[in-house]
Amino acid sequence: MNLNDSRILLTGAGSGIGRSLALQLGKKGANLALFGRNVAKLNEIAFEIRAHGGKASAFVFDMTDSSGQDGIVQEVIQSMGGIDILINNAGIAGFCEFSNQNPDDIERLIRTNITGPILLTRAVLPHLVRKNSGRIVNVGSTFGSIGFGHFSVYSATKFAMRGFSESLRRELDHTGVGVTYVAPRATRTALNEDAVVELNRRTGIAMDDADDVAGWIIEAIEAEAKDYYIGWPEKFFARLNGIFPRLVDNALKKNNRIARGLVKHAN
Repeated sequence: MNLNDSRILLTGAGSGIGRSLALQLGKKGANLALFGRNVAKLNEIAFEIRAHGGKASAFVFDMTDSSGQDGIVQEVIQSMGGIDILINNAGIAGFCEFSNQNPDDIERLIRTNITGPILLTRAVLPHLVRKNSGRIVNVGSTFGSIGFGHFSVYSATKFAMRGFSESLRRELDHTGVGVTYVAPRATRTALNEDAVVELNRRTGIAMDDADDVAGWIIEAIEAEAKDYYIGWPEKFFARLNGIFPRLVDNALKKNNRIARGLVKHAN
C-alpha cells in the first residue's frame, strides 16, 4: 500500500504512538485527519506536519462519546474528499487490583478502547465498502493475546479488539477492504504510570520508543499485513499462550508477585 496521498483518519493523535504516527505519516505524504480531545496538541501537530509540506487537519472528538461518529466521519470525508485508511490508535490503560477498580474507570476503559473504535469503524466502513478499497488498522497490544494480572479490564478490551479485527476481516473477505491488527508490546509513553514502568524494569520487560512502534505500524500498513506482533519474546509468548496457556501461567507467577507489591504500594 502506497501511503502517499492516502487519506487517513488517525485517532489518539495528540500524544504517544499517535503523535509519532501522525508525524511519520505526514512525511510519507499522507493527508491526515487527526482525532483527539486536546485541540491545542492536535493543532500543534497539524501545524508541524504542514510546515514540512504535509497535509493535516485537527478534529476534536472524544472516543467515549456514544454518538456523533457518523457526523464527524462525514465532516472528514467532505474535508479530505474521502477516507482510505482508519487507524484506531486511541487507548488508555489501567493497572490495579480488579476488585478495587473504580466502576467509572472500568466504563471509561471499555468505551475508549473498544466501544469507541467499533462505533467509529461502523461509521467509516460503508464509505470504504462503496469504493471497494481501503483498510481498517486496529492498534491492540500483547495484552490482547496474554492476559496479565492487574490489567484485567485493559487486557479484556485488547482481547476484544483482536477478536473484532479477526471477525471483521473474515466478514469483509469478499470486498477490497482489508483489516490489519497490530500488537505492540510495552511502549515508553505517558500511558504507562510510574508503577508500570517499575514493573517492567523489575521483570525485564522491554519497552520500545513510540517512534519505533509508529514505524513498525506503518510497515504493517504498507505490507497490508493481517496480524503484526511487535517484539521478541512477546510474539512467541502470545502464540504459546494460545496453545499452552498453563505454561504461561507458571512463567508469569513472578510478574504477578511483583505487580501485587507495586499495586499495594501505589495505593
